[in-house]
Amino acid sequence: MRIVLVHPAGSNWIPGRPDVTTAANRMAPIGILSMAAFLGNGPHEIHVHDCLGPFAPTGHEANALAILALDPDLVGFSTTTSAFLDACDMAGLIKEARPGVRTVFGGVHVSAMGAELLHRFPVIDCLVVGEGEQTLAELAEGRDPASIDGLIWRDGESVAVNPPRQHLPELDDLPFPSYEKLTGFPGRYRLPPFSYVDVPGATLITSRGCVYQCSYCDRSVFHRGFRFNSADYIYEHLRFLSTRFGVRHVNVYDDLFTTNRARIEALCLRLAREPLQLRFNCAVHAGHADDGLLELLRDARCLMISIGIESGDPELLERHKASVTLDQVRDTVRRIQAHGLRAKGLFMMGLPGETPATVERTAAFVLSLGLDDMNMSKFTPFPGAPCWETIRDHGAFDEDWRRMNCLNFVFVPKDFESCDQLDRSYNRFVRSFYTDKKWRRKALSRTWQHRNTLWHMLVNARSFMAARRYFDSNR
Repeated sequence: MRIVLVHPAGSNWIPGRPDVTTAANRMAPIGILSMAAFLGNGPHEIHVHDCLGPFAPTGHEANALAILALDPDLVGFSTTTSAFLDACDMAGLIKEARPGVRTVFGGVHVSAMGAELLHRFPVIDCLVVGEGEQTLAELAEGRDPASIDGLIWRDGESVAVNPPRQHLPELDDLPFPSYEKLTGFPGRYRLPPFSYVDVPGATLITSRGCVYQCSYCDRSVFHRGFRFNSADYIYEHLRFLSTRFGVRHVNVYDDLFTTNRARIEALCLRLAREPLQLRFNCAVHAGHADDGLLELLRDARCLMISIGIESGDPELLERHKASVTLDQVRDTVRRIQAHGLRAKGLFMMGLPGETPATVERTAAFVLSLGLDDMNMSKFTPFPGAPCWETIRDHGAFDEDWRRMNCLNFVFVPKDFESCDQLDRSYNRFVRSFYTDKKWRRKALSRTWQHRNTLWHMLVNARSFMAARRYFDSNR
């Protein structure tokens, strides 16, 4: 069977503004690359089409034609909320040209919404819910759909919902993602600005699930358990990226990378003993970064550590991320930097209960931390998150899936008058961080270290200037 796995472009910026996201940060779609590797163990011919890739055409029609040119029997779309409708548009064009092609949708949006999507969107033949490797493999083998756990499918005129798929018990049994199927990898893919020293870069995920339940986080795919790759598996994965593709920096995007202390200790000790020609970034949970752990990460050539903070207002933090306190955040940032590592704070604006006063408190808290970098996302209520069912009780919600990408305000808390007011607060917040004299002095001292980022920004100056004009016009 010829299978094409598709990463839809979706809506990745602000309507009416030039999309600069791929110039700043183009990530390899690890989910479908992992799926491609798993399916590649069978008798199938597997292709990957990244609609955000460096050589992908523009628009639904052109991407549908590129997919059809691969002569697929089955097309699998991995969808977020903001990319779902783009995937449907492409699926419709594919079905119109070749009605016999089977269209399969998976991903977080599908897992959260379930059977409703088949009722609403006739271009979809079936849904893969939850962890998808085995489910899609059994479907590709031609098994009776009624016997495939984790599948929602059309049974004549009705929609059948099969039992859920049990999670894979051992993640080390999975092959490394099929990076080689990604045109332009790794050189034309890019980590976020100033998050790396050497190029090229890549991304890595070494665990699935999370033991916490923040109000805004959708756990529909991997749920609240925690499974992880072993230290030896991660080391071999890093070595594969280094030797096969020349990767020199890796961003580890696990929510809970350091939760299992034993595996991180073993990994860091091996990286220190048998060094690879790369650095890496990771994340820690505030309050769970002792001096010994940070020393291990530093010696293993970790460059930067991210911390999920979300808000500088204690009441908002208690409401939405109860496992973190501001004192823990302060202590964790201090410890990270004391060991010569960079600290990056991850924040979120517009949560239910946000007010102009809480935004000001968060802005003051951020500046007080002396962070090396910061990312502020725009709160987006997602299906499957704990806050989803009651979101309209706390403000105005425009359920526009294309704009639900953490880059647009689709929810306005009761204490704000409009999205425009939120946007102005957001832009002032971001500008206050990057114009802070202490941060600028720190950034200037690292000019040579960040020569690769600066060169990339110069080459793509038009896109970066467009983003700056947007911020300047919305103070």
